[in-house]
Amino acid sequence: MKQLLLYILLGCAVNATAQNPVYLTQGRIEFEKKVNQHARLEALFKNENDDGWKDMEKKRLPQFTSFYFDLVFNGNTTLYAPGRENPDNIRLRPEPGNDNVIYDQLDKKESTARKTVFEQVFLVKDSTRKIRWKITDEKRNIAGFDCRRANAVIMDSIYVVAFYTDAIVTPGGPESFTGLPGMILGIALPYEHITWFATKVLAEDITPDKLKAPTKGKAVDNKKLLETITSSMKDWGHYGKIYTLIMML
Repeated sequence: MKQLLLYILLGCAVNATAQNPVYLTQGRIEFEKKVNQHARLEALFKNENDDGWKDMEKKRLPQFTSFYFDLVFNGNTTLYAPGRENPDNIRLRPEPGNDNVIYDQLDKKESTARKTVFEQVFLVKDSTRKIRWKITDEKRNIAGFDCRRANAVIMDSIYVVAFYTDAIVTPGGPESFTGLPGMILGIALPYEHITWFATKVLAEDITPDKLKAPTKGKAVDNKKLLETITSSMKDWGHYGKIYTLIMML
């Protein structure tokens, strides 16, 4: 009965008029992470002269590969973790960051993440990422929600496009993207050829047992994790840079 009521409220949130808005404060969002493999292939091997090999790989690999994640939220707490498997994936290389589990307490600006670097598991405790968003007038509908665009630059040079909705009160989002006046339902890193977009938003009763921080792994902060990854990937060329970037999101 409680879940039925939440579904009714979600329907109201999507269709409510400006005079009678209803806001969602708990639920589950499925995100599709999509990688443009052909663009990444060009970036990885841009200095190679063997275009025939790259053309062969492009024929073998689908242009896009998709991965799914679930973000559950209640109030100011979110948990982002791997979701359903995609059996159709054919990948150039294993995608970094696909085992990430990220727990955020947004009111406290605290984040706890479990990240696997090759076979080593790290428990990363740090503050949530500080992002200087610039909100624009551009709008887009994502998963039934009207969203507004915001832009930012993170990690000194990574251009980020985000779409958020204020119909979902929790100011969270996929990976470490937070800090807008509502839930982020879409993220694009255009120069890294990666996007995260919500495929569905479900109104669910999110009890405390569904919002537990990860506890296992070698304790580090983001600075120490970056040092470790940079040291491990120093001889991996452009792929090492991409791997490091994605793991630090």
